[in-house]
Amino acid sequence: MLRYLASRGARALITIFLVLSFAFVILRLSGDPALLILSPDAPPEALEAFRQGWGLDAPLWKQYLGYFMNILEGNFGQSMRDGRPAIDLVIERIPATLAITLPAFALKLLIGIPAGIFAALNRNSLTDRLVMSLSVAGYTVPSFVLGLVLVLIFAVNLGWLPSGGFTSPMHAILPAVTLGMGGAAVLARFTRSAMLEVLGQPYIRTASAKGLVWRLVVTGHALPNAAIPTVTIIGFMVGSLIAGAVVVESVFSWPGVGRLLVSAVANRDLAVVQAILLLVAICMVTSNLIVDALYGWIDPRLRSGRTVKAGG
Repeated sequence: MLRYLASRGARALITIFLVLSFAFVILRLSGDPALLILSPDAPPEALEAFRQGWGLDAPLWKQYLGYFMNILEGNFGQSMRDGRPAIDLVIERIPATLAITLPAFALKLLIGIPAGIFAALNRNSLTDRLVMSLSVAGYTVPSFVLGLVLVLIFAVNLGWLPSGGFTSPMHAILPAVTLGMGGAAVLARFTRSAMLEVLGQPYIRTASAKGLVWRLVVTGHALPNAAIPTVTIIGFMVGSLIAGAVVVESVFSWPGVGRLLVSAVANRDLAVVQAILLLVAICMVTSNLIVDALYGWIDPRLRSGRTVKAGG
């Protein structure tokens, strides 16, 4: 098991390195921060002084090496806007992002998994068609459209909830629901597909033929075997929570990491963007590591490297 996790950990480190390298190059090629932060009309001397002060006049390879050397020393750079450490700006926004992403993730699990299981157990019924229709709608409707619709209904027409801000727990309800519903729809469809595939396997028919109660067949045989593909999509959802919050936080004026990312990209605040991308990459690879560990726990064949031949 340790060897299994060690190999996955090495891949995770390589993934983080590649993400940061790609982000570094793309950000440097996307435009000159001096022209945006100062002004295209600023004196050439001021622009050149700004570039020299932030090390932007150095060759790209030298900036690249310096960036990774600073990361190894725990220095993630400073914001070009206010001169504060970039990591401090990101850490300040994390509690606000967690205030909507954690309830949203819980909402995905509490709605998506039971809905998918229920639809699979009632295949081709009216309930199944209703659940899948709602899932398709929840998956295809963009989050900003869903957010605006919820604001129109619950904030403007009914007046039950605030439309934006960050002053009370009530303000987190609409952003969390908006962020969670799309994921719940995806999880419901994925869980249904996984359950239907398992329910069609010979061992399920054998267990039923032996006279086992259907409830025990489902809980003892179907659900554990449908867990592996479901765990995969859950792992991706955990890693993409911050990325998914970008649009939602902008719609609801929520002061989280996602909104900070939008502002930093617009202002070419390189250090802040890189710090946020590092956080997202760490979340992604950590969630994938957890998924890999769960794989090894659910199916020992994966961690041992053995495969099972057909027929045993």
